[in-house]
Amino acid sequence: TLEEIFEILTWAQLGFHHKPCALLNVNGYYDPLITFLDHAVSQGFLRQEHRDLLQVHNCPATLLDSFADYQAPDVTKWIRREAQL
Repeated sequence: TLEEIFEILTWAQLGFHHKPCALLNVNGYYDPLITFLDHAVSQGFLRQEHRDLLQVHNCPATLLDSFADYQAPDVTKWIRREAQL
C-alpha cells in the first residue's frame, strides 16, 4: 500500500534501514504520485535527497538490476543524539 511504502521511506530517512525502495510503474500508474513528489521538492516540502530514495522503473528487470546495484546514500534525516556527544 502507499502507507507502507511511505513508512519504509521514512525509516530510510531516519536511518533505520539502508535498503532500496522502489515502485514498478506499470503503464504510468504512479505518474501522478511521482509528479506530486517532484512538486513537493520544488516547493521545499521534501528534500531532493529524500525524494531520490524512491526509485521508479517501468521495467521489472531494470528495477531488479537497480536493487542489485543499490548503495544507500547518507541521507539520515536526524542526527542520533549519541553521535553529538
